[in-house]
Amino acid sequence: MLITNLKLKNWRNFSTVDVPLGPRVYLIGANAAGKSNLLDVFRFLRTVAQSEGGGLQKAMKERGGIKKLRSLHARTDTEVRIEVEIAESMDEESERWRYMLAFKPEGKGKQRLLVTEESVWRGNTPILQRPEPADRKDTARLTQTFLEQINNNSAFRELGEFFAGTTYLHLVPQLLKHSDEISGRVIENDPFGQGLLQRIAATSKKIQDARLRRIKGALDNSVPMFSELNFKKDEVSGAPHLEARFKHWREHGAWQREDQFSDGTLRLIGLLWALQDGDGTLLLEEPELSLNEAIVEHIPLMLDRVLRDRKKAVRQVLVSTHSEKLVAAIGDPSNVLILEPGENGTKVRPPKADELKAMKYGMNPAEVLLPKTRPKNVEQMGLFA
Repeated sequence: MLITNLKLKNWRNFSTVDVPLGPRVYLIGANAAGKSNLLDVFRFLRTVAQSEGGGLQKAMKERGGIKKLRSLHARTDTEVRIEVEIAESMDEESERWRYMLAFKPEGKGKQRLLVTEESVWRGNTPILQRPEPADRKDTARLTQTFLEQINNNSAFRELGEFFAGTTYLHLVPQLLKHSDEISGRVIENDPFGQGLLQRIAATSKKIQDARLRRIKGALDNSVPMFSELNFKKDEVSGAPHLEARFKHWREHGAWQREDQFSDGTLRLIGLLWALQDGDGTLLLEEPELSLNEAIVEHIPLMLDRVLRDRKKAVRQVLVSTHSEKLVAAIGDPSNVLILEPGENGTKVRPPKADELKAMKYGMNPAEVLLPKTRPKNVEQMGLFA
């Protein structure tokens, strides 16, 4: 499954959004334009759809409440609305689902967050339409979505499973390097890659070996002096570790554990593992960080090749980036969404006809589209004193 269209109202930076999505989506925009907030829509739906430990109220609490989530441009309209169209593939004949969720604060009494509308369509057939008569009699029912309730979502449970399968990755190498000192809990859904070693350990030996073999092949081509990659558990503590061998003047080289790896090496390993792990939507936050530009410019091709070779159904990947090298290497510029901040909120749009024409006749996406994201008066930064 993949999301083919996204509509938003009053979500964080955005007053309104209505954009098509493909199997690969690249988000570009200035700092604070809302790239992370756009990706957060899919994380929000993931939490809502989790029948255990999730739900609407949990998703809202994680974001600090409706006041922090609702767009500052909403003015008197207090309702937030999310609508997604979902398909099995990009084939025009593929069956379409539509899920819509709207909510707002109660406005009186307990100031509860209530569902104002929740609907599900399969093709042209309505499956769910809330509020129902029972909801109006007992408004406490509206504090929960049917998406999160196993006893109410049987007719569209596959949508909930699809949303709950979303993966977000913004790997922070220091959390892996200093895991012993931190020795704290892994944040739920592990957005910063802190539990990477535990996820590798939880994978069957056969799959684990196959994935690490592919990662080793990539490291051979991108990390100087690298020669081997192993996964082991500490004989005393049982803690999982990655070990890599690097060539040098000694005959057998030197072994290092993950706490000695470079930040770029750890981020690359995390990215390559995430591409092979899971079937749901994959959200990648600035994957270019800490990586050499020669590696970064191959990320779009790598995404296409790894995901094209999958035996299972198509997997959707959404990427936020500031990298000129990465954007320049995007093969299909229609996969890019440009975020443009304004007085009435950030607008999200695909490339315009004249921009597509310029790229068709020789210019690359970075040359045509990145200047649109350039902050005004940025040249004045050099005068900072």
